Amino acid sequence: MAAKAERSKDRVAVAKTYKIYIDGKFPRTESGRYFTLEDRKGKVIANVCRGSRKDFRNAIVAARKAQPGWAGANAYLRGQILYRIAEMLEGRREQFIAELKLQGATQRAAQKEVDASIDRLIYFAGWADKYQQVFSAVNPVASSHFNFSVLEPTGVVSIIAPDDSGLLGLVSNVAPTIVGGNTCVVLASESMPLSAVSFAEVLHASDVPGGVVNILTGLRSELTGHFASHMDVNAIVFCDGARKTARTVQELASDNIKRVIARAGIDWGSESAQHPYLIRDTQEVKTTWHPIGS
Repeated sequence: MAAKAERSKDRVAVAKTYKIYIDGKFPRTESGRYFTLEDRKGKVIANVCRGSRKDFRNAIVAARKAQPGWAGANAYLRGQILYRIAEMLEGRREQFIAELKLQGATQRAAQKEVDASIDRLIYFAGWADKYQQVFSAVNPVASSHFNFSVLEPTGVVSIIAPDDSGLLGLVSNVAPTIVGGNTCVVLASESMPLSAVSFAEVLHASDVPGGVVNILTGLRSELTGHFASHMDVNAIVFCDGARKTARTVQELASDNIKRVIARAGIDWGSESAQHPYLIRDTQEVKTTWHPIGS
């Protein structure tokens, strides 16, 4: 037993490779590049994929392919899948706490962020089959028709996640987007990307169909323009508060009149960061006229 313990002590641990997540798979970046992530003392803690324009294009193709099937799934099923994500995240709670601490968070702050992320998934899972009742309407019209307005998913949404909230900010933007039937491509926090890659592993084990959520890591200076300008993206959610970035996103998004949702300066740990209007942000209103009478 002593000899076995000694061999175990001398063993070299297997370092985790933080890859991107596209179409339910974990490929290395097409560019072959990476950037180093350092702790507060300057020690390298991980090599992270530096996603490219080609990676983003591949992710959009996967998201577009998955969107009709995901939108066609009933609301109850989408809610159950979000609940499953929360269950899997709860089971890996200690891992996420450790990764957030590795990226500079205190023990208390890391615990609070992971717990809030789990609760947020449960919150939006509960809204899956209810938001239509709140935001849809039967409209009065001066003719012999029924007039209905209901919500439909926008389609493919690109998300530039908050840079200062590696896990909770990501979850708070992904959950309301996909619960409404959209698919998405997410650019993770540049300064705290480890939790995003591990969250992709949770998604992979939670019955989320491939392509519904795609997560890239990389430099915002390189990828923000592509997230805003791609012609097969229907909406962009960006959480960067810089005025220059906001202007760039709005100008590039205007090329195909994609919906622009700005969520800068939000305290993602507060109660005000969870409400059904976050679901409505990435929905379109369809109005139907139905004749009455023989």
